[in-house]
Amino acid sequence: MKNIGRILMWIGIVVLLIIIIRLVGQVQTLSSSIGGTSAIIPLPTPTIYPSAATVVERVQMLSRLETASYHVEKVITAESGQGPMGFLFGDKLLLIAYGQVIAGIDLSDIEVEDIVLGDAGTIYMRVPEAKIFVTTLDNNRTSVYDRRTGMAGLNPQLETAARQEAERLILQTAMEDGILEKADENARQVLRSLFQGLGFLNIIFVDVLPTPTPTPFVSPTPFAVSTPSS
Repeated sequence: MKNIGRILMWIGIVVLLIIIIRLVGQVQTLSSSIGGTSAIIPLPTPTIYPSAATVVERVQMLSRLETASYHVEKVITAESGQGPMGFLFGDKLLLIAYGQVIAGIDLSDIEVEDIVLGDAGTIYMRVPEAKIFVTTLDNNRTSVYDRRTGMAGLNPQLETAARQEAERLILQTAMEDGILEKADENARQVLRSLFQGLGFLNIIFVDVLPTPTPTPFVSPTPFAVSTPSS
């Protein structure tokens, strides 16, 4: 009888632990489903208490000419702990990400040697290569649409990893669509309009600048010095 009582006691303990784990898993799932379809109870509005101290680490002068901006939407599925024990340790989410990629040229890369003045109001110019300035997610529009978590499988790093992958894929999409080429084309149009506004009629963009023609030197014409006659 004692052995039967101990067995029943252990069975009761195991059942109680399973119930506790299930409850914890449900609470975690509800907490991680902000804005998703699985949220069935309203969540309290968070209260933010910023620190009174503010530290400015660096102030940097920028000379960027932003000439192309891409807005990209990407759907990311991230998961961890899948497999036979997925019901216990699994975590899976669906992230709908909106991002922006900005490209252009850095005007500080233009040196004096990159501009040559020609005849009749002509300018020859070497334009620096376009580069990516910003790749960022729009936090107001990026959100977890759905998340399914096992009883003890909430992975606190899963959403961070999904956002990082979304940012990488958004940049990759913009690059494959030719954002740098578009930024270079737009930069040339902006610079052409700028120089034409300054009165230069012809702006030619080249990879190799022509050798400027030296101004011919004209020697002064000698003149005779007359001496007074006696």
